Amino acid sequence: MPTGLERHRRESTELLLLVAILILTILTMWVLKKRQVRFLHETGGAMLYGFILGLILKLAATPWKRGTGDIHECVNLNTTPQFLLVNVTDRIHEYYHVGEVTPKPQALPAGSILHKMAFNPEIFFNLLLPPIIFHGAYSLNQRQFFRNIGSVLTFAFIGTLLTCGIIGFCMLGFVQLMVRLGHIVDGDFSLRDCLLFGSLMSATDPVTVLAIFTELRVDSDLYILLFGESVLNDAVAIVLTYTISTYDTAAGGSAFDVGAFFLSAGHFVGVFAGSFTMGLAYTVITALVTKFTQLKELPLLETGLFFLLSWSSFLSAEACGLSGIVAVLFCGITQARYTVHNLSSEAKVRTTQLFEFLNFLSENFTFCYIGLAMFTIQTHVFQAFFIFGAFLSIMLARACNIYPLSFLLNLGRQRRIPGNIQHMMMFSGLRGAVAFALAALDTSTEARRAILSTTLLVVLVTVWVMGSATVPMLGWLDIRVGVDPDESPGEAPCSQAAVKGSLAAAPQPQGPLMWQLWKALDYRYLRPALTHKGPPLTTTLPLWCGPLARLLTSPHAYENQEQLGNADDCSSGKMDRAEGGQESPGEAEASTTQQDDLLEGDLGLGTHATPIWTD
Repeated sequence: MPTGLERHRRESTELLLLVAILILTILTMWVLKKRQVRFLHETGGAMLYGFILGLILKLAATPWKRGTGDIHECVNLNTTPQFLLVNVTDRIHEYYHVGEVTPKPQALPAGSILHKMAFNPEIFFNLLLPPIIFHGAYSLNQRQFFRNIGSVLTFAFIGTLLTCGIIGFCMLGFVQLMVRLGHIVDGDFSLRDCLLFGSLMSATDPVTVLAIFTELRVDSDLYILLFGESVLNDAVAIVLTYTISTYDTAAGGSAFDVGAFFLSAGHFVGVFAGSFTMGLAYTVITALVTKFTQLKELPLLETGLFFLLSWSSFLSAEACGLSGIVAVLFCGITQARYTVHNLSSEAKVRTTQLFEFLNFLSENFTFCYIGLAMFTIQTHVFQAFFIFGAFLSIMLARACNIYPLSFLLNLGRQRRIPGNIQHMMMFSGLRGAVAFALAALDTSTEARRAILSTTLLVVLVTVWVMGSATVPMLGWLDIRVGVDPDESPGEAPCSQAAVKGSLAAAPQPQGPLMWQLWKALDYRYLRPALTHKGPPLTTTLPLWCGPLARLLTSPHAYENQEQLGNADDCSSGKMDRAEGGQESPGEAEASTTQQDDLLEGDLGLGTHATPIWTD
């Protein structure tokens, strides 16, 4: 048994190897970017170097040695010793008794490093994934996201559920075929195993494609649809996987049970709703603290508090048995919507850079581990027919997700999703860290180990092959590049005076009832309560809420009753009052609502108001 000093040296060696891989990845990416070579993203590079390191460790691994101690076979071990070390080598029926004899210190074999550097899904879900999810939500282009919110939610929720079902039942068909061909025994794969594989495979992670999209500044609709889908569907896939894991049937998982199905569906809705509420609650706390304190005078403390409260949303949800990923996702979206406007300019820059840096490290550490996993996992089960069925069902499910849903969405969109964007979304359905980590959570059975090995191959192929072909595919599909991310078709450069004049004569905004209710709630209550913007709550809340309205209304609201605009919008949202007069609260609300509509669109299926300054 290794001493504390030996464990410390081993763990330091492991971290040193990972850091060396990241350093090599950064230098490689710098060379490729300098030469404008875009076939390999840093995550793909980290995975490649991890793959190479795993291969080296595998080849350098030394044979297992007994060392000093008593060896017992299972049949001869009549008493339970105080300490027992299980032998995980090919001598699977022997145990290493270290209760009486202290082994002599030995040189650390490469094989032990290989074993200890295996992927740990708990570290990924608790430490590495939260900053990745929060950064994705926090860095969303709010204008484009809310303009396409209906389409994004359709792909993220309905598309994910559809993908899970198609992959699951297709794989069930392949499993039955494998049984008939004699490749496996009936019962090796259950319905739950197949649906579990479908749920974890429904988590897309097109980080390589999105990085290229950002660098080339592709069509804004394509980017936000793909980015929004990937951010949201990770959370949906995680909750869906845990829900299926709780699914049980009277037939031992081999048959469909209606009662268990509805119980699992209720669990899914309950966990998602509770996690959403938890994330929103921490946004409210953070917004109120930053609104009514003078923390902006100390940007370092302000940044620290923002980070800790955001992370607390994840920890609180996990402690309550909910989904921390869903909580931190919606916390990030709402923090960017409200709290960020209470931060000082320095804190805004610091928080953005902090989460961007944490996202970079977390993604690259994770993909490095995925590359290592090809050789550090000692229990791989590769079923050729199962792997073939997985790739085929994934492509089929992606096609049944993108094309039918796009067709239905185009029925309600003013800006249709063209065919070339649909083809690119179909192509960009890469799988990544979330899918692999979900598969690594449970490897207790032969079926689960086959699922893990297949998932690993899917991640490697999609990241390396499809990620490398992104740039040629953009050219082949004739997709626009070099586009301003805030550009809207037909939108001309605007001046503040032109917007004011147009708003004065603009009609009342129209749109779906859900959108009108949301805008009223957002403008009249949420913004004034959580930020310094919007009309005073004393003018929007009922009279009997007067004490609460006065408590939550910022003094700035009485001085400036103009809208809360996105920092990157064409108009900043701050308009001068008409000279010689004051706007009434109703007029202010109408004009602000008009501006919100033209900036963000509505909550329909991607339909958005036509800019009022167009010809």
